[in-house]
Amino acid sequence: MTTNLLDLAPDQARQRLADWLAAVGEPPYRLRQILPRLWQRPAGSWAEATDLPASLRASLEAEFPLPRLALAAHQTSQDGTEKFLWRLADGEAIESVLIPEGKRRTLCISSQVGCALGCVFCATGQMGWRRDLTPGEIAGQVRELTLQFPDQTPTNVVFMGMGEPLLNWEHVSTALTILNVPDGCGIGARHITVSTVGILPNFAAFAKRPEQFRLALSLHAPTPERRLGLMPIEKRYHLPEVLEALRQFPRRVTLEYVLIHGRNDSDADADALARLARPLAAHVNLLPLHPGGAPELEPTPRARMLAFARRLKVQGVEAVLRRSRGLDIAAACGQLRVELEGRRKVRSHEHAHVE
Repeated sequence: MTTNLLDLAPDQARQRLADWLAAVGEPPYRLRQILPRLWQRPAGSWAEATDLPASLRASLEAEFPLPRLALAAHQTSQDGTEKFLWRLADGEAIESVLIPEGKRRTLCISSQVGCALGCVFCATGQMGWRRDLTPGEIAGQVRELTLQFPDQTPTNVVFMGMGEPLLNWEHVSTALTILNVPDGCGIGARHITVSTVGILPNFAAFAKRPEQFRLALSLHAPTPERRLGLMPIEKRYHLPEVLEALRQFPRRVTLEYVLIHGRNDSDADADALARLARPLAAHVNLLPLHPGGAPELEPTPRARMLAFARRLKVQGVEAVLRRSRGLDIAAACGQLRVELEGRRKVRSHEHAHVE
């Protein structure tokens, strides 16, 4: 049986390779040649690792094949945002979005195929949950960019794509290690953010990790009643309990808040949000509703968004109004996948998205 080294944390992959090299009679220094080809200087296949003897490359290919994510679609927005639709080995598809800003290149990655949470403003919820991603499929979204677009290697990673990371915690935890450690992708922990609706049991596990990974809470409403109308997860993990968990988190948190016209954008909503954010010393990210994510909802007008942000700031809350990215290429998270599936239902011969 073959072993997928990309699903292992680098220290586990190192041990597995060391044991195998000893068993087949290869010198120990081969490990220093092989291990970097997983993540630091990734090889698309062992055949590309031409610094290794041909016989060793063939043996590695037989014992430790390197699965790839197949690029099914790639779109570039006028604002520089890039969307990638990756086809997985079982035919499922996931999305990543690369957002360049100055010297920073932030990659928004997926942790599940689909999502079970059904937030009303999210296109991914339309497809439901299909399956969890493996650690190699999660971190592989960074790996594939390094392989296929080496000048676009991400400097920052955010778990804000398809899926709820803390519902796939075991695999996400391993992927965090792969992304962070020097033998992996080597991305600093402060440059890696996990966004969650507040899955409390696994939230505690994330909080115990010693690395300074960043946390963002998908809040989107300032009261349990208003949040329940947007996010069904409120039925299980209630906002007061989630906020209490945030108070125990050892690092500063960010509150993500999508502004939706008539649903959560009033002055009273801003005041309630300020009352939540101030005791946490939380940073608030105000996000325009992406029109492609939920066509039945109406984005908050620009003037109202600015007034909402000002109202938070005068109450001592650090708030930033983000701008929508990728509007010309249907960039709402999950939208490309939904569009692809929808077209397949109508015309199966057509081939065909991502925020």
